[in-house]
Amino acid sequence: MTAEVKAKLFRGFADRSRLTVLESLLAGPRCVSDLAKSTRLSQPNLSMHLACLRDCGLVRPRRNGRFVYYELADLSVMRLLKAAEQVLRQVAKQIEACPRYGNKESSHGKRTLPKR
Repeated sequence: MTAEVKAKLFRGFADRSRLTVLESLLAGPRCVSDLAKSTRLSQPNLSMHLACLRDCGLVRPRRNGRFVYYELADLSVMRLLKAAEQVLRQVAKQIEACPRYGNKESSHGKRTLPKR
C-alpha cells in the first residue's frame, strides 16, 4: 500500500464523529437509533458518517426486518482501534500537549499561532 492510501485511512479515523461510531461498534452490531443515542450524533449526521465508513469498507450494514444494524467490517478494524489504545497508554500526555496538533490552519495551509 502507498503512503497516500494509508494517510486516507488514518484521515477517516481522525474524524472525531467517525471514530466515535467505530468505537461504539467495538461492543458489537448496533442499529442506527442505538448508535445515534450512544454517539450523540443526529441521525442525518450519523447516516453521512456511516455511509463514509461503509464506502471505505470499515463497517458493513446488515438488515434485520425493518432495522439496519451496522458492524465493524473486519476483525482487523477492531485490532487497529485496540492497537491505538495501547499506543495512547504510552504517549497520551505527549499527544495532548503537542503544540502541532489541534491548531487550526489558515487558508494558506500555514499553521496559525493560538491567540494569547
